[in-house]
Amino acid sequence: MFRNTPLAAAVLVAFATPLYAQTTATPATPETASQPASSTPVAGQSTSSQPADSATLPTVKVTSQNNTTADFAPDVSSVGAKVPTALRDIPQAAVVVPKAVLQSQAVSSFTDALRNVPGITIGAAEGGQIGNNINLRGFSARTDIYLDGFRDRGQYYRDTFNLESIDVLYGPSSLYFGRGSTGGVINQVSKQPTLKPRADVSVQAGTHDRYRTTVDINTPLTSTSAFRINAFGQSLGSSRDVMKSKHYGVAPEVKFGIGTPTEITLSALIQHNRDQPDYGVPALNGHPAPVNRGTFYGFTDDRTIQDVQTLSARIEHRFNDNLKLRNQTQFSHYSTEARATNAASVLTGPLPTSAALTNGNYTTIDPSRLFVKLQGKDRNINDHSVYNSTDIQAKFNTGLIKHEVVAGVDLSHETYSNQSFATTTLGLPSNTIAIVPLVDPSYTTRPSNAKTVATNLAESSANGVGVYANDTVSIGEHWKVVGGVRWDRYEASIHNSINLPSYATQTNYFTSVRGGVIWQPTDWQSYYVSYGTSFNPSLEALTLTNRQQNLPPEHNKSYEVGAKWDLLGGGLSVTQSLFNIEKTNARTLNADGSYTLDGDIRVRGYQLGLAGHITDKWQVFGGYTYMDATILKALDGTAGKTPANTPRNMLTLWTTYAFTPHWEIGGGPIYTSSRYAANNNFVQVGGYTRWDAMAAYHAKKYDVQFNVLNITDKNYYDALIPSDGGRAVPGNGRTFLATLNYRFF
Repeated sequence: MFRNTPLAAAVLVAFATPLYAQTTATPATPETASQPASSTPVAGQSTSSQPADSATLPTVKVTSQNNTTADFAPDVSSVGAKVPTALRDIPQAAVVVPKAVLQSQAVSSFTDALRNVPGITIGAAEGGQIGNNINLRGFSARTDIYLDGFRDRGQYYRDTFNLESIDVLYGPSSLYFGRGSTGGVINQVSKQPTLKPRADVSVQAGTHDRYRTTVDINTPLTSTSAFRINAFGQSLGSSRDVMKSKHYGVAPEVKFGIGTPTEITLSALIQHNRDQPDYGVPALNGHPAPVNRGTFYGFTDDRTIQDVQTLSARIEHRFNDNLKLRNQTQFSHYSTEARATNAASVLTGPLPTSAALTNGNYTTIDPSRLFVKLQGKDRNINDHSVYNSTDIQAKFNTGLIKHEVVAGVDLSHETYSNQSFATTTLGLPSNTIAIVPLVDPSYTTRPSNAKTVATNLAESSANGVGVYANDTVSIGEHWKVVGGVRWDRYEASIHNSINLPSYATQTNYFTSVRGGVIWQPTDWQSYYVSYGTSFNPSLEALTLTNRQQNLPPEHNKSYEVGAKWDLLGGGLSVTQSLFNIEKTNARTLNADGSYTLDGDIRVRGYQLGLAGHITDKWQVFGGYTYMDATILKALDGTAGKTPANTPRNMLTLWTTYAFTPHWEIGGGPIYTSSRYAANNNFVQVGGYTRWDAMAAYHAKKYDVQFNVLNITDKNYYDALIPSDGGRAVPGNGRTFLATLNYRFF
């Protein structure tokens, strides 16, 4: 499977690590016990007593000597079984990016937070879609983003101001989440009210006119209830010319019955974004055009305005320690008004009749003599969704076998509308606003003689029902078997005012399965094998390409084998896995314009993860992913090609060291190898390594932190867009940030 790569030796060495660690481990001593470390076993690990003659001591989890420096290695994930589950009990690769890592990196955007997750690449606005567009292990995950367990399908730019962590589960996971999840799912975990008062304020300023303020206030109301509110506001510039954005948001939440058998939580998220849309740089000679990093193809009055309102209610009742019932409801509304421009064809001359380059835009003409056609991407988008989920968690024994069952019913109703517009300037072809030089285009407002007319209005709706059950069976002290099944009914329809099809409807039924075997020979080792499936209906995103309406869903399956270890007394979590994900009936385009389900896309790879303490002062968080992705079969000429936006190698590492009780430094690289902008592989975007660094002073009441992003001012491309031959959005240049965090309690 990894023939022709240098990873075979690395895998052997990595799997030998726990054996070496076991033979060289040093038992805790009274001297180490006196250090500021907790002796609490890691959550989810076995606490069963050892034989009297065993020299094995309970797992010790090392924590920082500084109370203001939180741990980089959470013990549980919110997405492994739809309820908080110990990472070692999940038979799939999972990464939890905690708030501590985000604060250390001065991360505020969802996209920047995901740079800590190997296997994730960033897409940009495309095909009527705006906001966070994610690829996970080579497959689109735009509709696989969740907020507290509910699908967060809105097309907006998410912020981290109200997040406790971001949890990623790799591989097909329709068992718990229904449609989608080919490469995995991403769950945002919101902050929760607690009975401990707090009032935190953070202010940040940086180069490129970056300013940000956040507030986090938690107030107990009674001995069993509390109210918490998080808010933020920011104004951000960029090393890209013209680019700027202003965002603000508030997230109130109240919780009743804290610590009692019945807990009720009511929460909301209200966010407003105003951004300058960026459709990137066109290709030239098979790579992004060699223009200055700041070059912007658009107009100064372009804008994207987004509003998000999400209301949630959750009630949990604990009958006893072995039986728990939960019901959750979420209502969301997302609206987007986009007045945007993209660089379309590269032309050999300044006239509308000039020849357009294709297939990677290869030419011997000097870039200074080339031109770019600018097209409008104006549209108004409205998304509504109502989700309800009821699940029961039960623990019981059948003889000597222990069961942990999660079963439930998911209900959903979603609507979507997209009114598109075409803008044409007098004297130019349809939907052409301007023709500008490829090198050094001028920045102006949209021409006054440009006329905008409404074109297609797409209106969609969908209803879904899912019923599932999963059982984790413990056999003895060292073995667990995980198995589950889900049945889905997904009914969707779409109406187009101009485009085809004028009306289409489809009802899909699908049964998803998940299975895994876990072997845990000690309380610090866990080995697993697993299998899972998922499905992708044609109307999954409530949008549809004509002639796909009669197709059944695509099928996905995944095989995975891996290991999870808690080394260095439980302070350092090390995970690794080998995986194989295959979409066995991918939609492919026929020569006559119709589609069939006879494509085959496969991604094989290896993943390594690190999180936690090497010493009580030294923390690390990072990972590496190797992806061997191939389009095995397709009728559109892409067979044998590499899927878009799927680099072969990705590495992320962040490490900090508290060299005094108050001073801390940190930093690390982000590496991504070269990748293609589209499945046809005409346009390749080079790999890059970006280095970031941090220095902080921690006191009881406050922190002062300095971050430098992209220390070397590396010119690299961040997000990729497959259309118009392939476009790429440049990343930010060197950025300095200064942050002050103040705690009133």
